[in-house]
Amino acid sequence: MALLELAVAFFVLAIIAGLFGQRGVAGLSMRAAKWLVIAFLVLAVLSLVL
Repeated sequence: MALLELAVAFFVLAIIAGLFGQRGVAGLSMRAAKWLVIAFLVLAVLSLVL
């Protein structure tokens, strides 16, 4: 569950940074959030299968 919480935190950070015009921080945060969600989904599927 920690991966999903981190992904949400990075997503919120990206939205706030985007509102303040910090496009570099917003892009980096969105990229981190995307990879954390992917990692969460892969691990969730693996835990269900195995």
